[in-house]
Amino acid sequence: MSVLVAIAITTGILSGIWGWVAVSLGLLSWAGFLGCTTYFASPKDGVKGLGLSIVTNLSGVFWALVIIHLSTVIGIEIIGYVVTAVVAFLMCVQAKKSWLNFIPGTFIGSCATFAANGDWQLVVPSLILGAIFGYTMKASGLWLQQKLNQPKGDYAAAELD
Repeated sequence: MSVLVAIAITTGILSGIWGWVAVSLGLLSWAGFLGCTTYFASPKDGVKGLGLSIVTNLSGVFWALVIIHLSTVIGIEIIGYVVTAVVAFLMCVQAKKSWLNFIPGTFIGSCATFAANGDWQLVVPSLILGAIFGYTMKASGLWLQQKLNQPKGDYAAAELD
């Protein structure tokens, strides 16, 4: 079985589970899928990729809240556009820090916050759990592919590992 098919199987199963978990916990299932997407798109794999995904998503939530709040300080519409321009610049510049260098993750977190009308208390756990599900989807798919592609004579030895 190919890696792609194995990851597709585990992603399908865990996507259904995520949908149930999100509804059960009152979270935003779509925001969780954005967190999952961030992990899959991350330039790093494993726990480092998970950390990068979560940190950049959360920085995006922060920047969206900055835009939302500063845009309402003065009742002139153009101020919102100026604030957005400045903050978008800062969202990119923060990538100078290695732990914030995945710019799409920052924009995904920001967009999720805008889509949820600034409800960061709901967006944050949805993004974090979504990223964890993304990590689990890929890790379990890689595990499945490895187990199914082991030579038959090695199963007994593999069970001892």
